[in-house]
This record gives sequence, C-alpha cells and structure tokens, in this order.
Amino acid sequence: MIMVQTAVRTLLAYNEPDLVRFLSAVNRAIYDNMQRMKCDKNASLALLDSQEGMLKLSGQHEEMIVVRCNGSVERFDRIDLGFPIGLDVDITEFVAETVQLYTGDVVVLYTDGITEAENIDQVLYGLERLIEVIQINWQRTASEIRYAVIDDVRSHMGAQKVFDDITLLLLKQK
Repeated sequence: MIMVQTAVRTLLAYNEPDLVRFLSAVNRAIYDNMQRMKCDKNASLALLDSQEGMLKLSGQHEEMIVVRCNGSVERFDRIDLGFPIGLDVDITEFVAETVQLYTGDVVVLYTDGITEAENIDQVLYGLERLIEVIQINWQRTASEIRYAVIDDVRSHMGAQKVFDDITLLLLKQK
C-alpha cells in the first residue's frame, strides 16, 4: 500500500490529467516492484473526483454496487471494472470506464468476506442480502448504511467464527 500511495501521490503532484495514463503508470510502478520482490500480490484502485462526481475503478475483484439517488440499483460486474493493479505489465486496454455519480448516489465496495460469511448452518450471507440491506438503508448516511450492513452480517453469522476479512467501503455523493 505504501508503494501504491507513493505512486499515486507522485502522479497527483504532476497533475497527470489522463486517467488511463495515470492508472497505467501506477500499475507499471507496482508491477515492476512486485516482480523485483517476487511477490504475487495485486490491488484494486479507485480514483474519485467528488466535485465532478466521477469514479474510476481498476481491479475490483467483487461487483461494485451503486444505488442511485432514486433508489434503483446498478451492479457493475467485476469483468467490466478493469484489471488489478500490479498483475500485468500493461493494463492500458483494460482500464475500466468511468462511473458518473449524482447527488445522493451510494457506491458500495466490499470483499467476499461479506458475501461468503456463513452462519452456523453454513448458509452464506450472499450478494442479494447485501443489496437488500443497502436498498432498505440507502437514504441514510454512508456511515449508517455501513453499520446496518455490518450489524446484519454479524446477525446472520451469529456465534459462527469469521473465516475471511470483512471489508466494506461506502461512498455517498454529496
């Protein structure tokens, strides 16, 4: 993460305006370091321009969920969300399209530790339940939605052990 942060901050300091070149440069720096270190890690990177309401995501390994300001849900398949940072030397042709956000839209990024959280009967929490909880709470603040989801995941799991990381990021466009 320090390598990614350094690469991103360097490009921001030089005001690189082209998002494809920006992500490609970050990717190349990370890829070269991963090869040098003989490491097989990769990352997702989201670039958000909150003033313009533009979100660019590359390398998301789970679907991205966007609840629009009218309550409708859009699901962005991981195939459409670009290529992971640091996995391949050149990701130029795989950089994802920009998602336009409007006032009140909610963006949900999560790890599979949420959708694959099991209860004592080994029933998975699932993507549909995650979307349902978000739809019920989408008019609340991002923090309140996050708490609602995490509380529901914990309720589903009960006393069951956590087997994977549970990571949830919610953004709400102002």
